Amino acid sequence: MNILFVTPEVFPFSRAGGLGDVSHHLPRSLAERGHRLWVITPKYRQAEESGIPMEPIGEAVLIPLSWKERRAQYFLARPFPGVEVILVGCEELYGRTGLYGNEYGDYEDNAERFIFFCRAAVEFARLQGLEPDIIHAHDWASGLTPILARSPGAGMDHLNRAASLYTFHNLGSQGIFWHYDFPMTGLDWSHFTPDGIEFHGQINLTKAGLVWADMVSTVSRKYAQEALTAGYGFGLEGVLQKRREDIHAVLNGVDYQVWDPARDPDIAARYSIENLHLKTECRRELVRLFGLEPSERPIVAVVSRLLDRKGLDLITGAMDRILSLPVSLVFMGQGEDRYHFALGELGKRNPDRVGVKIMYDQLLVHRIMAGADVFLMPSRYEPCGLEQLYSLKYGTIPVVRATGGLDDTVVDLGEFPENGTGFKFVDYTPDALVDALSAAVRLFENRPAWEIVMRRGMRQDFSWSRAAAEYERLYQAAVEKRGRI
Repeated sequence: MNILFVTPEVFPFSRAGGLGDVSHHLPRSLAERGHRLWVITPKYRQAEESGIPMEPIGEAVLIPLSWKERRAQYFLARPFPGVEVILVGCEELYGRTGLYGNEYGDYEDNAERFIFFCRAAVEFARLQGLEPDIIHAHDWASGLTPILARSPGAGMDHLNRAASLYTFHNLGSQGIFWHYDFPMTGLDWSHFTPDGIEFHGQINLTKAGLVWADMVSTVSRKYAQEALTAGYGFGLEGVLQKRREDIHAVLNGVDYQVWDPARDPDIAARYSIENLHLKTECRRELVRLFGLEPSERPIVAVVSRLLDRKGLDLITGAMDRILSLPVSLVFMGQGEDRYHFALGELGKRNPDRVGVKIMYDQLLVHRIMAGADVFLMPSRYEPCGLEQLYSLKYGTIPVVRATGGLDDTVVDLGEFPENGTGFKFVDYTPDALVDALSAAVRLFENRPAWEIVMRRGMRQDFSWSRAAAEYERLYQAAVEKRGRI
C-alpha cells in the first residue's frame, strides 16, 4: 500500500511530544511490513540541528495564501529503508526556536504556518504525481489535508480517489483561529458552516479533519470513549458523536529495540526478568545523578511536561502528604514557570530526598526508567501516554490515574491482584493520588511480591508491530469505504 503520512512533527527531525515518536516508529514499522511511505513534515530549525542529511527537491514552489504567496522548498531525507521523509522548508515560518510557540506562548501566525503546510503537502503530491492509496493526517496542524486533497485545486483524480484517515492525538489543542484566516485555505466559503470548518464563528482545523476524513482514529480505547463526552471533547463531542461509527482506537506502541533494559546501552547495567538484581546498579546511578541520599526508600519518578493536565497540580497539592511517606522523588520535565519554581524550591528544601531537573533529555529518561522503583503519572487526561509503557518494560511499577491510555495499559493491582501491573485511581483529587501511591509503598515492602509484579509488567507487549497491523486493517477499511462513495 502507498501511504502519504502528513504530520507536524517526526523524530529525529522534530519533536514536541509523543506525536513526534509516533511519526517515527509507525512509518518505520509499516515500511518493515512492505508498505511504501512518504512522510511529509515541516522543516523546522530542529531539523537543521539534527544533522541528518537532506537534499533539496527541484525548484521552490509558490503556495497561495489568500492575497499573498509563500515559497516552499522541499527537501528529501531517507532515515531508514522504505520511508522517504519530505520536509517542507519556509524559513520565515519554520526557522524558529519552537515548533508551535516559545516561552511566551503559541506563535500568533500558527494559522498561516500550518495552513501553508497542509497546502504545501498536497502540492508536493500533485507535482510529484504521487498515487497514495491512503492519506493519513495527524492532529490539528494536518487537519486540512483530507479536504484539500479532494478539492478542485488539488488537480489530480488519483489524489481525489485516495482514502483518508485522520488521527486526533489530543483534543486539548485544536487549531482554532479567527474566521479572517479562512481565505488562506483556498476553500470555497460554502465550507465555512456548522457542518464544516466553522466553530463558533472561527475556523477549527481539527474539526476539518474530523468532518472530511473517510475514517477517524485516536490513540486508545478509553480516550475514544471519553472524547464523546463534554468533559473531554473540548466542544467537539457533538461532531465526534455524529461520526461515532467511523471512530477507531489504535493504541500507540513502543520500539523495544530502543526501550528494553536487556539491551539498553545508556543505563548503568543491563538487566532482564532473569537478572532483576542488576536494576540495583541503575538505582545507585540514579541516586548519584540526582544527588539523593542513598536509602532503602522506593524512588518515585515523574517524567512529564510540567502542566496542569499532566497532574502537576495534584502532585504539588499533595506534596506534604507524599513526603510523609517513606519515598524519594525525582522530577524531570519542562512546562509552566510556576511548576519550575515550586519543584525547584521543593528540591532545595529536601535535597536528600527530592531531585529536580528542569529539562528534557532522552538519555536521562532511559536512566530514570531503569533506576526508579515507581513511575507516577496522574494525568487529568491522557490520550495514550508512552512513559507508562516504558516504565512497565523497565520493571518500574506505574501509579496512574484511570484515564485514556493509562487506563487501557495499566491493570490495577487493587482490583486484579493476580494479573495487575500497577496502581490506578479514578477521582482527580490529592487524596486519591496519595492513596494509590501509599498502596505502592506498602507492596514495595514485600520484596518477593514486588518482583512478581515487576516481571509481569516487563512481559507486556505494546510493540509497534502490533499497532502497525491494526493500522493496516484500518487503512484497508478506509480504502474500501472510499471505493463505495
